[in-house]
Amino acid sequence: MGYRVLLTLFVLLAAGCGSREESGAMDLRDILGAGGSAGYARAVAVREFQFPRDHGGHPDFRNEWWYLTGHLRDERGRLFGYQATFFRFALAPKPPRRPSAWATNQVWMAHVALTDVAGAAHLADQRFARGALGLAGASGEHLRVWLGDWYLREEDGVWRLRVDAGAFALNLTLAPAKPVVLQGDRGLSRKGPEPGNASYYYSFTRVQTEGTLRRRGETHAVTGLSWLDREWGTGSLAAGQVGWDWFSLQLDSGADLMYYRLRDEEGTSHPASRGTWVTRDGRSRDIGPGKIGLEPLDWWRSADGRRYPVRWRLDYPEAGLDLIVRAVLPDQHMDLAVAYWEGLVEVVDTRSGRILGHGYLEMTGY
Repeated sequence: MGYRVLLTLFVLLAAGCGSREESGAMDLRDILGAGGSAGYARAVAVREFQFPRDHGGHPDFRNEWWYLTGHLRDERGRLFGYQATFFRFALAPKPPRRPSAWATNQVWMAHVALTDVAGAAHLADQRFARGALGLAGASGEHLRVWLGDWYLREEDGVWRLRVDAGAFALNLTLAPAKPVVLQGDRGLSRKGPEPGNASYYYSFTRVQTEGTLRRRGETHAVTGLSWLDREWGTGSLAAGQVGWDWFSLQLDSGADLMYYRLRDEEGTSHPASRGTWVTRDGRSRDIGPGKIGLEPLDWWRSADGRRYPVRWRLDYPEAGLDLIVRAVLPDQHMDLAVAYWEGLVEVVDTRSGRILGHGYLEMTGY
């Protein structure tokens, strides 16, 4: 099946023949809203997580993703950022009954990206596949997810990420350096007041990473830190919500900060916005509404006319933090089937100007 045919099929089915923006990208409100949720499992109550089982797939829910970001340096100190995300979308609550090896109710999408700071370049790629014939899928027992020969899986007690996008490739080994963090209410992350507008959400906020990356025909031995986010649910955006700004920051002090601001149609923060502070020794505390101050300072405009804030002031008084979070490159736009901004940022102390760490910023719905 040709790329354009598969892309058209994916857009029509995953978005339910809903609206598309002028660029041709899918609208996240169609994909992550509560519409058409009948028959799917929903995140409505606190549950007990079971590992390694919950590293695997949850096909009864409509949406799911395995999401890795990281900042790496090579032997010369050259800085890179990377993203690798595997998305699963169910097209119907149950698999088709017809006896066909092609029959499936699951479609898969993977996004990968590399930010080369010294080369002032951001590269991104994507893949699509049906959840049939072994083309894509996830284990139901442990961490193993793949789309073609791109994969994230556990081998011999460590995680391995393999991606070859042509213009760049990642071959990384990852090992969590802190315990798992259950986001929200013991892993139930509510995005709105309605029952089921939530996801099950956990993170590994500091993952030691080493391996190689290839860029412009040159292979770099790299080490650094990654962050793994896992979410699954059925309706994750409430009525009136249009997108989010998500920060995952790893400070040189050993502490980690996650915060997502859910935005409404007027661009203001929704009361369901929240985050987590993780100490150097792995203890975590919830960050409720109003505990984080966010102010966009500088903006960048993409080729399709979207304006994204690429420098922010982030104030978290309870941790004594007054920070500038700024993109290492303004253009880290993911101009793919779903258009969004996702990129490497550096964290700067507002008062001294000292760099305190690095992380990732994701912005959708602009």
